[in-house]
Formats: sequence, C-alpha cells, structure tokens
Amino acid sequence: MRVSLLPLTATLLAVGFFIPFCTAAQELGGSVPVQNIGVRPALLKNVGIDQKLNASVPLNLTFKDETGKTVELSQYFGKKPVILTLAYYNCPMLCTRILDDLDESLKRIPLDLGKDYTVLTVSIDPTEGTVLAASKHQMYTGMYGRPGGAEGWHFLTGQQSQIKALAAAVGFRYAYDPVSKQFAHASGIMILTPEGKLSRYFYGITFRPLDLRLGLVDASSGKIGSPVDEVLLFCCQYDPGTGKYGVIISHVIQLAGGVTLLLLGGLIFILFRRENYGAWKKGHA
Repeated sequence: MRVSLLPLTATLLAVGFFIPFCTAAQELGGSVPVQNIGVRPALLKNVGIDQKLNASVPLNLTFKDETGKTVELSQYFGKKPVILTLAYYNCPMLCTRILDDLDESLKRIPLDLGKDYTVLTVSIDPTEGTVLAASKHQMYTGMYGRPGGAEGWHFLTGQQSQIKALAAAVGFRYAYDPVSKQFAHASGIMILTPEGKLSRYFYGITFRPLDLRLGLVDASSGKIGSPVDEVLLFCCQYDPGTGKYGVIISHVIQLAGGVTLLLLGGLIFILFRRENYGAWKKGHA
C-alpha cells in the first residue's frame, strides 16, 4: 500500500538532522553563540523544513537560468518529475556537500538525467547571479558525465520575492546572518511530480540512490522506470517521518509466495507435459 500524499509538517529536531544544523552554525563563522545542549541558537529557531506533501508549487515564478535567460518554473514541468534543491552558490560547506552527494547518487541510478527527470537548483541568495550559476552548472553536469546532464540540470538565480515564494511553497525555512553574510538552512531535497506537486522529501547531506530512484518513479506515477522498479515499489514504502523508503515485510512475503506458486505451477506443467509425452510415445511405439 502506498502512502497517501497528505500534508504533513515535519520539524527537523531529530538526531539525524542535528549535524546539518551544526554545520550550518559553523558556516556562520562563529557568530552563533554556544548554548545549552538541546536548545537552538536564536538564528536557527526559524530554520527547518515543513513537509507540504501534495501541495502545488507556483509555476509562474520567474528566475534566470545559468545562461542569463529569464525562465518560468513552468518550463521545467509538464512531462517529467523534478528534483528540487534550494541552496546558495557561495555556501562554504553544507550546500556543496549536498550537491556533491546528489551528483554522485544520480550517477548510480539507471534513470537518465534530462531524459527521465529534471534537476533544479535554486539559489536562496538574491545577490548571486548568472556567472556563479553558470560555474556550478558546468561543474556538476561535468561531474555527472552522462549524456543529457547539461540539458537536464539547471541552476537558477532570482529576485528575493520569487525565492521566498518558492521557499514558502515547499516549506523551506532559512535565515540570513548579516554579520557573517551567510545563510543558515536545513539540508534536504524535494521531488515534485510533472504537474508541480510535492511528492517526496529526502533529508540529510547524503541521499541513497534507491530512495532517489523510487522517489522519481513514484512521482512519475510509473511513467518512467522498469518492471524492476515496480517490484521495488511494491516491496517498499515511503515514510514521511524519516524521508526514506523502507521494506514492507508483508509485501515481500506476498511477492515471495506468488513467485513460489508460479514456480510450482511451472514445475507441475513441465512434469505433466513429460508424462503425456511419455504416454504418447509409448502408444505409438
């Protein structure tokens, strides 16, 4: 049984998300004061990701792509699922780690970037421009190294109003520190359907290739992927709380039982054919 895409708010207070928050604090150049364990620094109180599963992203928002061309989000939707990452290109640590791992994980899934899905990386810093976006585009599509990467992965920049509207729509809450001139933000990516609805959230700074693969197939309603992916989806279920796919034991047992019945049926059929052939051969000897 698939998880229904109902709106769900998830605050990143679990142990699994503590390290990204600490990393974000370290990026602030020590401007965040040390506080008691379990208490967030003031700057991080409004930082997090709120799941808005099945909510629609405003596709009329406008940005500039890595070539400097003004684009609407709608240009990247309609046919393929989209992986969305919100970051900033001058980020000294966390964003780079997220994008590096995403790039590495995408190379390890059989689906093809550009053909089966699109990746959008949007800068949350309105002061960043096309030169930085073009540099990131060249680096990460070059690291991806497979055909279609340059056409399938886009790096966008935009005005603050457009950035904030997109961040609010996907539940991505971040904060700017005027002292260090850096952003504090949580680490995670989202997968959207071809229609622009939020389908999956994955947290952390590493992303399992299996999660990305199943998330993309799920978001496409089975329009991409192979029969193997459909079997994997039958045996796995997305958990919004952890942002991962987990094995459903009952489904695995059910599938194993079905395979066993098919094998037994095939064996009985072969034995029956052999017996009939032996009787026919004996009768015509």
